[in-house]
Amino acid sequence: MFSKYCFILPMQVRDYECDIEGIVNNANYLHYLEHTRHQFILGKGISFSKLHEEGIDMVVARINISYKTPLRSEDEFMSCLNFRKEGIRYVFEQDIFRLPDNKLAARAEVHIVSIVNGKLTDCPELFKMLID
Repeated sequence: MFSKYCFILPMQVRDYECDIEGIVNNANYLHYLEHTRHQFILGKGISFSKLHEEGIDMVVARINISYKTPLRSEDEFMSCLNFRKEGIRYVFEQDIFRLPDNKLAARAEVHIVSIVNGKLTDCPELFKMLID
């Protein structure tokens, strides 16, 4: 099931991430998604601080999330991603699955753009780093 993703990160819900209903607050899914993207990028040997020093910043332009099955305190889950390039955008398709039943908890499409020396532009060297 998880073999269709280029990156998978196991995670676990922490108590403080839940709201009064006992489920993960919707805003925390943004943190899960971001942490997964960051771990994927770090795994490629890409340093955000080094990129920034070189005048390259990767910023979120848009996020669309569909919430499917709620996560609860101590739930373990898999945060999975794929990505593609569309013009100057990097589109990350991200899914979060609750374990052990593998139910889809959330599905997101995250659009990232690169700002090079203060200007929105394509960054072919960044794309090369991501696919290597």
